[in-house]
Amino acid sequence: MMRPARAVPAPEELLKGLWRQNPVLVHALGLCPTLAVTNSVANAIVMGLATGFVLVASSGLISSAKRLIPNQIRISTYILIIATFVTVVEFIVQATVPDIAKALGPFVALIVVNCIILGRQEAFAGKQPVGRSLLDALGMSGGFMIALLLMGSIREVLGSGTFLGVPVFGSHFEPWVIMVLPPGGFFTLAFILLAITWSAQRRSRSDQKPPRAGEVNGHRVGSDAPAAVPSCHTARV
Repeated sequence: MMRPARAVPAPEELLKGLWRQNPVLVHALGLCPTLAVTNSVANAIVMGLATGFVLVASSGLISSAKRLIPNQIRISTYILIIATFVTVVEFIVQATVPDIAKALGPFVALIVVNCIILGRQEAFAGKQPVGRSLLDALGMSGGFMIALLLMGSIREVLGSGTFLGVPVFGSHFEPWVIMVLPPGGFFTLAFILLAITWSAQRRSRSDQKPPRAGEVNGHRVGSDAPAAVPSCHTARV
């Protein structure tokens, strides 16, 4: 008889998306906005918040209404729900930060077809309770924001010499203009993925160190190993 699968603890649903299953840095999802809008930290923050709002709101609604959605039209329904929240967030961005909305261009509207959002609805929110779906959405949103901030910080500091518009280097610094151009996005993402892969492989090698000569499972064996001391206890009659 098969045992039921062990439920994942609720905190794990939230934390998994931050790093271990980061949608950008691990699964390479959502690369279009990641490469296009991360030439500044401000753009990265607004895009991360907009995407996070849509993901959390749509996950909560889809999870709560999953029994009412016919299986044959579930994808179309998911897209309709996502598009509704994208329209709301697009109006909010245009009203609150019009300059950033202009810089982001069509990428806020393109959240509708962001594979991170639709993928989480199909793989998780459409099958799980509301609470877990919200935790999953928050974790994935946080992981997406981490990736955007990491790339935006590197590109803005090196490409403009500023952080959130504040100069961080002296007047002698010559900005790397390529970092705020599209090729800079590819270079930055490649460097980050290389660093993550190198770190993971280094940890893996350290965890799989071969035993030293004369050791088995961390214990010394052979002629130079200390002999076992016999027990001196005597039994009473």
